[in-house]
Amino acid sequence: MKLAIGGDHAGRPLKEYLIKFLRSSGHVVKDCGSFTEEPVDFTDVAMLVCDEIRSGRCERAIMVGGTGVGTTIAGNKFHGVRAALCHDTYCAHQGVEHDDVNMLCLGAWIVGIKLAEELVTTFLRAKFIGTEEFRRRVRKLEELETLMPRR
Repeated sequence: MKLAIGGDHAGRPLKEYLIKFLRSSGHVVKDCGSFTEEPVDFTDVAMLVCDEIRSGRCERAIMVGGTGVGTTIAGNKFHGVRAALCHDTYCAHQGVEHDDVNMLCLGAWIVGIKLAEELVTTFLRAKFIGTEEFRRRVRKLEELETLMPRR
């Protein structure tokens, strides 16, 4: 699978570990940063990661922050991106199966390396169920992106 991955300075060590893990599992991975320990705004990295999904260059994405909360909020600001913060395997697969989640967000301060491996593996193996019930709900999520005015 073609994947985009990014993280802020707090998520960078786990992100770099996950890149090696994903490549060793046969995935093609585009690293969107951060590349140093210098502080960086997760919003800037999220913009690059989300562009990979929106353009179709990548099928799914992973963002790693300190807690993952900010990266999830940022991801969900982009039309066509459905980001979910998952720190358990049930949410990692159910989000894809029911809500067609295409961006997994993780908190490097919250999950360890082995749990991160399980979360990523579960997320990538999951498939959108695609029954009318779930397609209808995803359509409604997409409609929210255009119906809600900005203030």
